[in-house]
Amino acid sequence: MLRKSVSLLLLLLAVSFSLSSQANTALSSDGILSADQRAQAIPDTELEQHRTDWRSGSYGSQQRYPQIPPEPVRPFGVHLFNGGFSGNRADGLNPGYRIVPGDQVTLRTWGAVEIERLLPVDAQGNIFIPSIGPIQVQGLSNSQLNDRVRQGVQSVYPENVSVYTNLQGVQPVAVFVTGYVVNPGRYAGTPSDSLLYFLDQAGGIDDQLGSYRQIKVLRGNREIARTDLYDFLIKGEMARPQFQDGDTIVVEERGPAVIVTGDVQRDYRYELLPNEMTGAALLELARLRSDVSHVLLRGARSQGPVSAYFSINEFPNQKISSGDEILFSADQRDETIVVQLEGSFYGPSRYALPKDARLLELLSAIPVPQSLTDVHSVSLRRLSVAERQRQSLDDSLKRLEATYLGASSATSQEAEIRVREAELIARFVDKASQVEPTGRLVVSSNDRITDIRLQDGDVITLPEYSDSLLISGEVLVPQSVVFTPGMSAQDYISSAGGFSQHADKNLVLVVRQNGEVRSASDVKLRAGDEILVLPKIPTKNLQLASTVSQILYHIAIAAKVVLDI
Repeated sequence: MLRKSVSLLLLLLAVSFSLSSQANTALSSDGILSADQRAQAIPDTELEQHRTDWRSGSYGSQQRYPQIPPEPVRPFGVHLFNGGFSGNRADGLNPGYRIVPGDQVTLRTWGAVEIERLLPVDAQGNIFIPSIGPIQVQGLSNSQLNDRVRQGVQSVYPENVSVYTNLQGVQPVAVFVTGYVVNPGRYAGTPSDSLLYFLDQAGGIDDQLGSYRQIKVLRGNREIARTDLYDFLIKGEMARPQFQDGDTIVVEERGPAVIVTGDVQRDYRYELLPNEMTGAALLELARLRSDVSHVLLRGARSQGPVSAYFSINEFPNQKISSGDEILFSADQRDETIVVQLEGSFYGPSRYALPKDARLLELLSAIPVPQSLTDVHSVSLRRLSVAERQRQSLDDSLKRLEATYLGASSATSQEAEIRVREAELIARFVDKASQVEPTGRLVVSSNDRITDIRLQDGDVITLPEYSDSLLISGEVLVPQSVVFTPGMSAQDYISSAGGFSQHADKNLVLVVRQNGEVRSASDVKLRAGDEILVLPKIPTKNLQLASTVSQILYHIAIAAKVVLDI
């Protein structure tokens, strides 16, 4: 039995080593798969079947465990068919409308002869006016109708006659919509309805099979119009044929298509014309973010899967193939950082600096009013520090809830105490979770500034000298007072009315202008300081009181605020 176990263990180790070796040699140095791997080509039978998993870097459908399938990438232009055209039919009265048999013309004349008639356009394309005769109007535009009828009337009544015409109604048409649409069929409309109206009536173009770029209108066996909806989406250009009864709109099969993802305005599947299978043609269609610098192309060729990485400047000359996935990325390392100044100084408030810039190097180049700026109390706010403070506070609050809200009680009296404590904790957690840490980083101590490396987004504070001192927290009258040398923290608290009934007299903190926090018992006050009196925890549970006190202390350090309990 032992010998079999050892053999099984050795077999597992050998398989593991083999898989690891294959993973380490997956790509050659130039990003192209090796010849052995290309020999295991995945057939390009369906665009969505072998989508790349960018997170894992795997190509093809090689999932071993059931997973939620990714959201399919929709074709560019799919938003055209959301019912936006279903209720917007043309009235047929636009100036360019061409008159056809079956239309109706309202005629009014006055003066030498008075006529008021509704005249149909007959099969020969004429309207017949009593006492005047037939007038040919078929093929005329709506804007030409009035002049033609006036000429006909005045040929019989040349003087003192006025003519008014109005194309009142048009002959409805029924148009066949077929090909790769959702609901092929015969749909009613008017001759001036747009091609998009009839496509929308048919449910729009089939997402997976239909072409947005190859749509034709047939009249009998003759093609009368061809439309590329990409021209309409990008340039507003579209063929606008005047439909006749029995016309057919045909949506052809989708041509070559590629999936575009990454740092783009929206992921789409773009259809390309067969003679435009280049990166340049795709860049005309895709809407990239401004900072895109590189392109990752993955797909399948006759020799097998391929993967390549280009700069955005190299991509226009690259050949692409149907089924490719193209990921645009902002992969350019910025060699500069931007920091901001606030407080008392001369010059601009933002500086673009090299990535290795240090604090003292910048401060040495900043002119300040020497009589106003406290150069020894410089502080710095940093986003990463604020995030760590936020995370630390959240973790402390979660531990507090987990420790006390789930504790059991041995007696009914203990249960009542637990309920009151749970209410206290719930209120405290709700308040504490709303605190926003400042991310203040103490960079000066004992009138010396630490020369740290700056980071992008740092905000450096150069405070002015202050003549005041702030007293806040659990005192009767929180206030700012003029700093008086020699006075202690207890003296200032007494000047603010003394401690409130909720104050913890053993938790009095002093916050310096540079962000440093000290206990009031071991610090000499100076102008610009803030005295914070923390609250006493209203519980006899010593462990709970200690935990909440610690959290209050961290909040005072991170945000310079005092929460009441």
